[in-house]
Amino acid sequence: MARNEPVDPPLPDIIGSSPGMQEVYRLTRLAAPTNASVLIIGETGTGKEVIARAIHKLSHRQDGPYIRVNCGALHENLLESELFGHIKGAFTGAVDNKTGRFEAAHGGSIFLDEISSMSPKLQVKLLRVLQEREFERVGDSRTIHVNVRVIAATNQALEDEIEAGRFRDDLYYRLNVVPIPLPPLRERKDDITHLARYFVNRYAESNRREVPELTPDVIEALKSHDWPGNVRELENTIERMIVLSPGRTFSPELIPRMGKPKYSLRSARPKTDDIPGLIQTLVRLGIQTLPPGKKLYSNLVGGLERALIEQVMKLCEGVQIKAAGRLGINRNTLHKKLEEFEKADKHNANGDDSAESLDSPEKDPAAERGDA
Repeated sequence: MARNEPVDPPLPDIIGSSPGMQEVYRLTRLAAPTNASVLIIGETGTGKEVIARAIHKLSHRQDGPYIRVNCGALHENLLESELFGHIKGAFTGAVDNKTGRFEAAHGGSIFLDEISSMSPKLQVKLLRVLQEREFERVGDSRTIHVNVRVIAATNQALEDEIEAGRFRDDLYYRLNVVPIPLPPLRERKDDITHLARYFVNRYAESNRREVPELTPDVIEALKSHDWPGNVRELENTIERMIVLSPGRTFSPELIPRMGKPKYSLRSARPKTDDIPGLIQTLVRLGIQTLPPGKKLYSNLVGGLERALIEQVMKLCEGVQIKAAGRLGINRNTLHKKLEEFEKADKHNANGDDSAESLDSPEKDPAAERGDA
């Protein structure tokens, strides 16, 4: 078979015939019948979970459970309980025994999304499950044995995470038995027409609209966009166009918004060599704004540090391990800083001077509470 011929027909629920997707189909069909761990690598919105479901459906485990866990959506302690379960009294709030996701997935497949956000502690437990197929519930000494196929996914370069000390190399090798890289939509633009037609029919029906015509100029406009949000962004865009364009044609004014450079947030970022100038401006404005008697150092340095940490926490959706990695600091250090901010907020709420609380973050907690 020639290398540029279709390797395999599309998988169930997956649209696309580009060379990049043909390779995805080939790898998926080869991996699915086995028990090997699979690591799906791709940007946000490329369809990693769709591939994970296809692997499960094409495997001998298809009649068993398929369990999905977003590792980046839960705090470390909650994620540990979610994955491995707990016994009654294991921690505050554990009022009953709980079956974890690994236990629930026995005989089937478990899909661990955003695996790069998993804490080092949980990485060790997951490694044991992959190696020994066993674990203990939180607070329990009884070992549970499971027969589970692990499919993981990441939108991060795990090799970089390993180099930075945030991800275990032995766990990476266990997960990366069969890597399946998903191409971003900007690298498979020939698939946009088929995807757009599918989403047009789907959302016209669900929104009780007529099915609009995808004219050549509409297709060209769709193909001119880089789609940083990938298939998910295209899907949302088509639904918006369906809703805002009742009738047989799309409203022309919706199309230009999908024209080329759409990285406004990225293009608005200052160049690296502009950072010192920005800092100088902030310092100068701070000196001009703060009245005499205010502690310049604690207000400016403390305020800048807090603003930086809070912005990164927002970007990382509150996941501390990801935020610590982005900041380049230890996770424990980040946790302590967040506790300091919380204490400062409590002082401010009680009418204490904010500069004083920022200037003295290492005060004795008992003294701050007024305890004897």
